[in-house]
Amino acid sequence: MGLRFLTAGESHGRGLTGILEGMPAGLRLDAAYLMKQAVRRKMGYGRGNRQKIETDQIEITGGVRHGLTLGSPIALWIENRDFKNWQDVMQAEDCPGSVKRRVDVPRPGHADLVGGLKYRHKDLRNVLERASARETAIRVALGSVARRFLEELGIVIGSRVVALGDVSDDTPAGDPATLNDRADRSPVRALGREKELVAFIERAKAAGDTVGGVIEVVAGGLPSGLGSHVQWDRRLEAPIAEAFMSLNAIKGVEIGGGFKTAATPGSRAHDEFEPGPGGRVRYRTNRSGGIDGGITTGQALVVRAAMKPLATLMRPLGSVDLRTGKAAAAHIERSDVCAVPSAAVIGESLLALVLAGAVLEKFGGDSMEEIAPRVKRWRKSGTSI
Repeated sequence: MGLRFLTAGESHGRGLTGILEGMPAGLRLDAAYLMKQAVRRKMGYGRGNRQKIETDQIEITGGVRHGLTLGSPIALWIENRDFKNWQDVMQAEDCPGSVKRRVDVPRPGHADLVGGLKYRHKDLRNVLERASARETAIRVALGSVARRFLEELGIVIGSRVVALGDVSDDTPAGDPATLNDRADRSPVRALGREKELVAFIERAKAAGDTVGGVIEVVAGGLPSGLGSHVQWDRRLEAPIAEAFMSLNAIKGVEIGGGFKTAATPGSRAHDEFEPGPGGRVRYRTNRSGGIDGGITTGQALVVRAAMKPLATLMRPLGSVDLRTGKAAAAHIERSDVCAVPSAAVIGESLLALVLAGAVLEKFGGDSMEEIAPRVKRWRKSGTSI
């Protein structure tokens, strides 16, 4: 069945809950490992004051005993420290009298309006609290469990920012195993053009504007054979695209050459083969981004995603007050100027969840004792490059 997960909680509610089902028994796991990734999600130049309030301390409340997974659902909890300032606004209990911090003016580009219409909410806070990117804190925690599983099998994931607005960084990503070490040294998580990228954020901040960009997430050490060509929904690109498009503000996803491939002649779009050692076939290039026909090739898997500028602007866009029907400036909620570096880190967890599910689907097993040898035998069988 692979993996499945659920999250619950609001941005300024008591906290965030996550449940991950399908992780095999016998995987060594502790909260300290998860916290390393939680801290990385908070990184990035252009983040707002919320990152100074929240510690994102992760508590494992189920599925792990004495540092090892049990095979049962793994439950995680993150307390929202800011809840103490919002308790009378976000409490679950009935609140007599008027509701504080009501939101009546939707933000263009956010879920405010459509969510309010769909669920018949008069107060748009009922929408924006759940639609907030705060939810990604618990998704990163769940994805970090999947990352720990993949690491045991020799699979690593890294990420970086390749563009902010119209400022691009074309520095080669290099080895996926060292990508995060290099990218995390930069306040914008880029490998080059750091000063120009920071300056771009500064100009947007001064103008009361926000910044979008493009992230790249790379997985190395993958075995070939994950995914399948035999049904549309088993092609590995499908769950990858779904996972990335589920992230707040992501409006486009590509693998390998992606959209540029559409303008490239076939003679320069595909990866030619050549004889490799031990009678294996070797790829000369990796233009496909590690997937052919919905199946991993064994090369690095390269995913890029485009993130639109955030919908909350300090100089708000035009909107409508839903109480009066008259024109009004859009609601202002505490926000970031740029969250693209954070999106790259979140993307690592999203890809980890998809790849962990694909590994479990192919190799099966209820424990690490079963799964790890199967992956090892597959790698040695000559089916991988």
